[in-house]
Amino acid sequence: MAASKYTISALPLAPPAQLLTHNLKSDPRTPSVATFRNEVLPKGPSIQRRARLLAADAHFSYVTPFPVPFPYNIEPPSPSDAQPEEPSYIEKWLAAREPRIAQPSTAPNASLCKYIPELYDNVGEAELLGISETGLRDCVPHLDVGDAFALLGSPQLTASESEEIADGSESAVAARRDLIDVLSGRAVLMSDTFAPWAVRYSGHQFGNFAGQLGDGRATSILTTPHPGSPELTYELQLKGAGRTPFSRSADGLAVTRSSVREYLCSEAMYALGIPTTRALALVALPGVPVLRETVESACVLTRVAPSFLRIGSFEALSPPQNTFIFGGGQQAAHWDALRTLGIWVAGSVLKLPEVAVPAADKETETTVVEGTTKETQSAPWGTPLVLEVARLNARMVAGWQAYGFMHGVINTDNVSILGLTIDYGPYAFMDVFDSFHICNHSDEEGRYSYRNQPNTVLFALRALHTALAPLIGAESALGHAVPAGWADAASKEEIAAWRTSGMDKLKDELERVFQSETAETYGGADAQGRLALRRADSKDEATLVRPLLELLTAQKLDFHGAFRTLTAFRPGMLPSGSDADSISKADLDKLIDRLLTLTPDGAPKDRAPATEEWRKWLGVYAQRIESERGEWGEEMDAERARAGRAVNPRFVLRQWLLQEVIAVVEKDSVRGRRVLAKVLHMACNPFEPWGAEDAEPDDVTQLDVEEREERRFCGLGDSRMLGFQCSCSS
Repeated sequence: MAASKYTISALPLAPPAQLLTHNLKSDPRTPSVATFRNEVLPKGPSIQRRARLLAADAHFSYVTPFPVPFPYNIEPPSPSDAQPEEPSYIEKWLAAREPRIAQPSTAPNASLCKYIPELYDNVGEAELLGISETGLRDCVPHLDVGDAFALLGSPQLTASESEEIADGSESAVAARRDLIDVLSGRAVLMSDTFAPWAVRYSGHQFGNFAGQLGDGRATSILTTPHPGSPELTYELQLKGAGRTPFSRSADGLAVTRSSVREYLCSEAMYALGIPTTRALALVALPGVPVLRETVESACVLTRVAPSFLRIGSFEALSPPQNTFIFGGGQQAAHWDALRTLGIWVAGSVLKLPEVAVPAADKETETTVVEGTTKETQSAPWGTPLVLEVARLNARMVAGWQAYGFMHGVINTDNVSILGLTIDYGPYAFMDVFDSFHICNHSDEEGRYSYRNQPNTVLFALRALHTALAPLIGAESALGHAVPAGWADAASKEEIAAWRTSGMDKLKDELERVFQSETAETYGGADAQGRLALRRADSKDEATLVRPLLELLTAQKLDFHGAFRTLTAFRPGMLPSGSDADSISKADLDKLIDRLLTLTPDGAPKDRAPATEEWRKWLGVYAQRIESERGEWGEEMDAERARAGRAVNPRFVLRQWLLQEVIAVVEKDSVRGRRVLAKVLHMACNPFEPWGAEDAEPDDVTQLDVEEREERRFCGLGDSRMLGFQCSCSS
């Protein structure tokens, strides 16, 4: 039986026990939904847009999306118009643009109501650029998007503007318009007990503690249960929807270029099997100018995840000691707020068996502990939390390394508690292999280079350990989980002793778990997976993987192209005596020729020694394959080829390709959204033989224009774009 479909305004809301805003503490300036809606929005909405430090015990602040050009163009009234008893003209201007007008719902028993502002003047028309079919299918399959896919047009790289698109039924059009309203930030879903929010966190940036950071341009708008698994919830978050209290001096907006990059890469990473936040939709706001290096236009990305909490969320509540802060400030540690966050993460986010999730009081929206004695005596959760976050992030970074992905900005505030790749900025996939490659041109010292990524993730995990060390030490001393008010009466000396104990207790175990999990996952992905081997062997890293990467580096060969090409290798290609099969020899020569052309220049000058290097490595590879012949079926070569192609992508989101797609979308959104849809489809199916991959050179000219373009999109591209570095500006 098909699951019920809901327009976005009617999507079910998760129960209170599964809502972050019902279990963590709000900013005292927005203490409850009632105060937020009845006092803040009509009388003092600027509190949402002013950069400020939250109270030390606050985890989040209620805030509405506000995709408006910044600085705000507010005209002061003439002196004769001033009325001191009314709100100031700034508050009045902002309030007129806040979502306070309820829209009648056509859905019975809807949990939320849609609100719109009185004025839209600074927002302009919102234009849907894309919807991710895979993100929709996996995360919110119960969401009715109406005729949105028909509006976007058929995916095509060689698209023209001539495709005619007719509106769907009245209900389909209404569902699509509802979707665009909410996902553009022009309309907001609220109730008497629910409103959107932005989360507070701190973090280390480029190794230095920066103090409070927070969701400076992200607003979470809804948490909905998955219809197939009600205990699994997904949080919908708008990125680029305007200022929040954490925006500091920035505008809270995002541009088309960066939004397209994250939209595509989120789903590409998922297709590669790498843990990631997901993309749902992309909505352009062409009437909202955004000042970067030049004036660009705004774009809002809707991303989805079970949780967007980061390691920096814990650092906000337990900052490092005796550290100079180069950012905008940092609150003192708040030990009960740290405990509250930890219980929520351990029980509701990580779902650790050590933690019984507290119930939530719907009326007060605060956590109520059931059975104080029982809860006080529950098992310690600090150590299991840190180790589970270490395992999850180890698997994530192992996937990065196996597939040549470079994040670019692995600050502790960009490292997910769930081990999800998050906050796609100046990322890149490896082209010509170079373990020292730096994809972020702001990273002058190479802190976040490809080879340093595991160490920088470990640095973030150590920061999490440091933040929780006092609590872990206290749990160790008590023999059970810390109760509410656990540090209220503690002296500085006691807390320092707990911190030392907590650091000593877990330091070695943390590093062991991270290193072993990384090695196991990387070995499985790279050796067993990408080299199409059936079983793990501890010697593979030294005898196969490392020599292969050294060969790619020395010959300046394409990382992904080489792995894909090697799926065609058969041990029988190698000569075995004087009566070597001439056909097999020809196949081997052809394979090596293909490998040697995977360079920006087409082929190496010193072909003979390069060929001999490949023959030597392939000889070792062949022996390793033969050692497990009995573990395959009768058609081992064919089975291995299929297995290798299923994990080695034909299509990769290369920098030149991203720049080209962005240029098309920015120039012509009607054609651009069709190109964007096709590239997303290719990214979601990266192992398919796009562009008639197996066609002989003489047959390529016979391919249709779309296949030839697919073929081009699977190539290295212009050599001038190899190693292209992006900035953090987005």
